[in-house]
Order: sequence, then structure tokens, then C-alpha cells
Amino acid sequence: MGEFSRIVGVFFEPKKAFEDIAKRPGWFVPMALVILSAIAVTVVIGQHIGWERVFRHQAETNARMQQLSPEQREQTVAMQVKFAAIGGIVGAIVIVPIYCLIVAAVLLGIVAGILSAPIKFKQALAAVCYGGLPALVSSLLVIVVMFLKNPDDFNLSNPLAFNVGAFLDPQASSKFVYSLATSIDLFAFWMILLVATGLKAAGGKKLSFGGALFAVLLPWAVVVLIKASFSGMFS
Repeated sequence: MGEFSRIVGVFFEPKKAFEDIAKRPGWFVPMALVILSAIAVTVVIGQHIGWERVFRHQAETNARMQQLSPEQREQTVAMQVKFAAIGGIVGAIVIVPIYCLIVAAVLLGIVAGILSAPIKFKQALAAVCYGGLPALVSSLLVIVVMFLKNPDDFNLSNPLAFNVGAFLDPQASSKFVYSLATSIDLFAFWMILLVATGLKAAGGKKLSFGGALFAVLLPWAVVVLIKASFSGMFS
């Protein structure tokens, strides 16, 4: 399969696509596409919404920001606006590769170390990178939402209504519950299933899909609980 066929296959024939990816694992193209999509969202936010509007909205809804004096809030917002655009672009270029490498290493440790499946690091990294391609759809939808909604109503923290948190009031709900709810997300589960499919393809007969799914869900659940706990502690 060519690179274009692989990318299309991840969305429409994931089992076939990941079987080919497992034989000839690669990671650069899908990673580059995800980075570019994140940069595109950053640019559109700056041009269409405006970073000052975004951060002022967050300041109005953040309890900790409300505890600051008006002068301190203005200084904080000004600092956020100053570094938002360049920070978003640099963050996408740096954080996405680091994230993929860490996740691939963790999954390899679980699959190869605990489940004893003969998977190589490059195969795990390819499964993570290709499994993250639904982020392209998510980024596109975020951009569409930005143009359809009133800029004042755009919520950077939760721009799409594809998670349980979108149906909760962030001010009325506990931060722990709200963080958990936002993690119960359609795109997150889509990517989890794709990465598990990629690991299963790489592991062959020595790894069941259930085992591959467990390998992905376990660290995801740990991270979600840690994130929710910190949200509850520091709210």
C-alpha cells in the first residue's frame, strides 16, 4: 500500500491498513499531518477568534484567576496572549513527537514485557502515529465550529460536543467529575481502538485484540485519573 492508501485505510479499512503498516512500519507522514493540523487550529484561533478574547473568557470562568487582583489578571492575560501563537506552533512541533515516543515506549513495555508479544518499538510507534490520525478530523471540526459559532461563545478548553463534559456545567460540576467527563470522548475512544488494531496487527497470533486493547486502555485510564485528581486538588 502507498502512503495515501494507508492513511485512507486507517479510516475505512483499519485492519487491512495496519497489517500493511506492521510489515513496513513508518511514522513520519502521520505525525507530520497531526502536527500541521494542530498548527492550523492555532493559526485560525489567532486570526478568527483572537487569543485575547480566548484568554479573557478563560479568566472570567476560572476560579483561581478570579482570586487575583484586576491588575494581576490583566498582566496574566497579556502574558498569555504574547506567547500563545508561537507557543502553540512550537508546542505542536515539539510536544506531538515527544508524546508519540513516550506512548509508544509505554505500550511496548506492556505488550512486549507483560503480554510477551513480539513487537518492535518502530511498530508500536507506527501504531501510535497512524492511530492518532482522527486528530485530523477533530482539528477540521474545531476550525468549522470556530467559523459557525459566535467568537465570544468559542470554548478553547472543550470546543467540540463529542464528550460527556460538553453536557455538564463546568462551574456547577466538581472539577474532578468534569475532567473525567471530558475524557470520555468519542475521538479518544476512536484513537484507542485504532492503536489497539495497530498493536494487534504487529503482534500477530501471539497478541489478541483484547490484549492489545487492554494495553492501550490501562495507561489511558491511569492518565485520566491522575489528570482528574489534579483538577480536583487545584481547583
